[in-house]
Amino acid sequence: MIATAHPISDSMTMLRRRLLHLRRYPALTIMLVGQPVLFLLLLVSVFGGTLGNGLGAGVGGRKEYLHFIVPGILVIAVASVAVGTAVAVAMDMTGGIINRFRTMAIAPSAVLTGHVLGSVTQSALAVGVSAAVAVAVGYRSDAGLADAAMATLVLAMLALSLTWLTVAFGLAAKSVESASNLPMVLVLLPFLGSGFVPTDSMPAGLRWFAEHQPFTVVIDALRGLLDGAASSRDVASALAWCTVLAVLGWRLSVGRYARERAG
Repeated sequence: MIATAHPISDSMTMLRRRLLHLRRYPALTIMLVGQPVLFLLLLVSVFGGTLGNGLGAGVGGRKEYLHFIVPGILVIAVASVAVGTAVAVAMDMTGGIINRFRTMAIAPSAVLTGHVLGSVTQSALAVGVSAAVAVAVGYRSDAGLADAAMATLVLAMLALSLTWLTVAFGLAAKSVESASNLPMVLVLLPFLGSGFVPTDSMPAGLRWFAEHQPFTVVIDALRGLLDGAASSRDVASALAWCTVLAVLGWRLSVGRYARERAG
């Protein structure tokens, strides 16, 4: 029996289930939240002096590089959590729990919605921890209240879009192991964009790719917002990319989940 009369309350139940999993298996959360922090500390401490001097602006050195890479680190934080979402969805699909849900009075949409809401909550934690560490090692933002609110919106939209994409990856994966591999490209793409070096320092072919992939648009928008000098075009482009990716991920996820339930 499948009931659809209470999708909101069912989604909240699935959200609580996801959050309980995170509490019972803290190692995964620590790894996902710690990865961007590790990147931040490693890049600034080891490469920051040289790369910061190469930026050719401001005071140079580690302080300059720290200021440059924080937007990319925040994007990495969101992408890292999204990888964990694919694993969680694959565990549900391969562990038999979906068969039990078919026999229960649960709205069909609630299972996926619970995963998405749980992942967005975890993304907020990862972004908050990464931002706190950045501030602790010397980062300062020039954003006003409006710019800070818009940066939060961009990060929330990015979390939503990447989460729906990785839900689709998790549904398509044949095993938990493959689910952890499929979305790794989302963690790598910020490195092939403007997150850690200016795109004009790249070879021509790589530079073209970096300048036209969505992570660069999002990172540039965040950098402008956090510097208090946002370009409305960059922000609009970032939100548009996030919306397109969210709709794509949602359509793929809903279609795949419907086929799995029918099968």
